[in-house]
Amino acid sequence: MKKNIEIKEAIFPMPVLMIATYNDDNSPDVMNAAWGTMLDRDLVLLNLSSSHKTVKNIKKRKAFTVSIADVKHVRQADYFGVTSANTTLNKFANSGLTAVKSEHVDAPIVNEFPICMECELLEFQSDEYSYGVVGKVVNVSCEESVMTEGKVDISKLDAIAFDSYTNGYYRVSERVGNAFKDGLELKK
Repeated sequence: MKKNIEIKEAIFPMPVLMIATYNDDNSPDVMNAAWGTMLDRDLVLLNLSSSHKTVKNIKKRKAFTVSIADVKHVRQADYFGVTSANTTLNKFANSGLTAVKSEHVDAPIVNEFPICMECELLEFQSDEYSYGVVGKVVNVSCEESVMTEGKVDISKLDAIAFDSYTNGYYRVSERVGNAFKDGLELKK
C-alpha cells in the first residue's frame, strides 16, 4: 500500500554535477548542482538561480564546464555545494583540487573529476518558475581509466547521485538491464 509523503524537490536519483567557471580574477569557481539534464545530444540545461556566483560568471564568460562527481571526490563535491563563492573567495583553492583551462571554451576543467563536458552559453532563461542555463556541449573529455572499448564505463566512473529525501550521496555503478532491448520482450 502506498503512503502519502512529503513533497520534495527531487526525482530520484538526481545527478551530482560540478559546474565550473572562471571568476573575474581568473580563479576557478565550482558549484554542486543537482538540477541539470540533457536537452539534446549536445545541449545541457541547468536550473540555477541568478544569485549564484557561477551563474554570474557564466553570463560574463559565456562558458562553463560540467563534470560528473565521483565517489573518490564526494567530500569536495559536497563542499562545492555548501560553500558559496559569493562569500568565500578562495573556495576552489580550499578544495585541494586542481584545474586547467579548457582548449575549447573559456572555463576550467577540474582535473580530478573523470569526465567533463565543455559548454558554450546559448541562453539564460528566467521566468516565475525557473532559471535555466542552456549550454551547447562543444567537447567532452574523459579519463581513459574510466573507459572500456572507447566508451564511458559507469562502473569505472563510480559516479554519485543525490537523494534529497535522505540528503545522501549514493554510488551509481551496477548495471541491471539493457536499454532499448529488455522491454522488447513485452512487445506483441
